[in-house]
Formats: sequence, C-alpha cells, structure tokens
Amino acid sequence: MYRKTVIVVAWTTLALIAFATLSPIGLRPHFGGVSLERFGAFAVVGLLFGLAYPRHLWLVLTLVGGAAVGLEVLQHLTPDRHGEARDALVKFAGGVTGIGISLALHQTLKRFITLG
Repeated sequence: MYRKTVIVVAWTTLALIAFATLSPIGLRPHFGGVSLERFGAFAVVGLLFGLAYPRHLWLVLTLVGGAAVGLEVLQHLTPDRHGEARDALVKFAGGVTGIGISLALHQTLKRFITLG
C-alpha cells in the first residue's frame, strides 16, 4: 500500500509542477526565491520517484532530468513564458538531490531492517 501511495503522489506532484510551469505566469504559485522554488520542487519530485521506484534509479534519473529539460523547452510554446538552460540545470540539480536522498533513505532503512 505504501509504494502505491508514493507512486500516485509522485506522478501527481509532477503533473502539478508541469501545470505550474506551463500555465500563465499569474497562476504560478510563489513560495520564495524562484531558483529555490525550482530546486525544491524538483528535489521533492526526485525524492518521491526515488522512493516509488527504488530499483529503477537510472530510469528515475532519466524521467526527472527529462522533465526538467522538457518543461523548459515546452515553455517556448506558451505566449508569456520562456525556458532557459540555467533554469533546467537548477531543476535537474534539485531532482538529483532528491533522488540521492531517496537512495540514502533506502540504504539506511535496509541497514536497520537487517540489524533488527
């Protein structure tokens, strides 16, 4: 049950980020500095996908990295948004950080389960 819930939350979070990235600028939520928002959002997505698919980290890395780059490219199709390479790099860095945290959590939990 836990894994299915994390999978649903991961995909829902990615869909919400896609909406916020591609919607008109006035609909984008603001929580702080723009780069911090980008990094944080993709760190959460990386963490969730890493937890959802722990045996497929390369696929997760490809998905999260592809989403970071793809959403920036897709912004060129919207009238009031513009994608930039540095924004994609910030998102990618956040995603990799989240995936790394998920990997560390898995390793830590494995050790506790083994020792217990």
